[in-house]
Amino acid sequence: MSSPDPQVRAARNHSAPAGARGPVVAVTGAATGVGALLTARLAASDEVKQVVAIDERRGECDAAQWHILDVRDPAIADKLRGADVVVHLALDLDLGSDAAARTAYNVRGTQTVLTAAAAAGVHRVVLCTSAMVYGALEDNELPLSEDAELRATAEATGVGDLLEIERLARRAPRAHPGLNVTVVRPAVLVGGTDTALTRYFESPRLLVVAGSRPAWQFCHVEDLCSALEYAVLEKVDGELAVGCDGWLEQEEVEELSGIRRMELPSAVALGAAARLHRIGLTPSPAGDLAYTMYPWVVSGSRLHDAGWRARWTNEEVLAELLEEVAGRHTVAGRRLGRKDATAAGAAGATVALLGAAAVVRRARKARRR
Repeated sequence: MSSPDPQVRAARNHSAPAGARGPVVAVTGAATGVGALLTARLAASDEVKQVVAIDERRGECDAAQWHILDVRDPAIADKLRGADVVVHLALDLDLGSDAAARTAYNVRGTQTVLTAAAAAGVHRVVLCTSAMVYGALEDNELPLSEDAELRATAEATGVGDLLEIERLARRAPRAHPGLNVTVVRPAVLVGGTDTALTRYFESPRLLVVAGSRPAWQFCHVEDLCSALEYAVLEKVDGELAVGCDGWLEQEEVEELSGIRRMELPSAVALGAAARLHRIGLTPSPAGDLAYTMYPWVVSGSRLHDAGWRARWTNEEVLAELLEEVAGRHTVAGRRLGRKDATAAGAAGATVALLGAAAVVRRARKARRR
């Protein structure tokens, strides 16, 4: 199950059948990641007439028609003419990116794509955010429906950008009558991804905040591409949540992963995470911890009602994630080198977090000198 469908692999070198019916689909961010996988999948589909691939560099799918440009360039409107559907996947969610530059790219890019799509006569835009926009809260229902209120705050990595994209999605049909916008919200995305949540499983110990109630739900990138294809082909629309069926309790995750827990009081864990981030030692703000403390599991009922099913289970995706991160070592979201990792493994994540207080004190003393 871990390898892509042979039909998708074949799309790198073969065009859709001559005279194929179906929509012309433009994909932004088509050269890498989810965009590259979706471009290949759509190019292999008998239900898609043509794929227009847009990115700042050319990707590997020879079956697509490529345009090389920045999605913030208003000239993108010319490249979208003739497209029926646009899937906008050109987002920067890199932990190492400058936060202000990342927001400028994500928000401006989405604004430009929506405006350009409307100007080009495109009738549907598919955006991809994250189930993180629902927020990780102690009183969340298990699972959340697609219509649940978006209660996230901008305190976690990239979530502020995703919330702004959600606002743009809601406003777009009013600003551009005739433009349909579908938003797809995946759970913890796994499959060649690097996020604060995937890095959680690179730690020598799984940090558990005392009194918290984690519930883990994953989404494999292949299932996300399948859900995006459903939206492209108009088999379903509206706000769509996508993930594996059900969820895993923290105890199940620990048993399946073989990684033991380190439990800390909430004030200690959140305070240390905030201080480490503030002085620039870790890429993850304290807000990221909430998503490992409280549930944000989604039902995916709209996709299910349309006949879509996840091919991957939570257990299978977790196994793939653990295989991907093997040999990597992270403490509090910060990647460590081999030498640092040996010390971290011996000391454990707790010592690393508790040691943050000493680090902060030294930094404060240095500033006073």
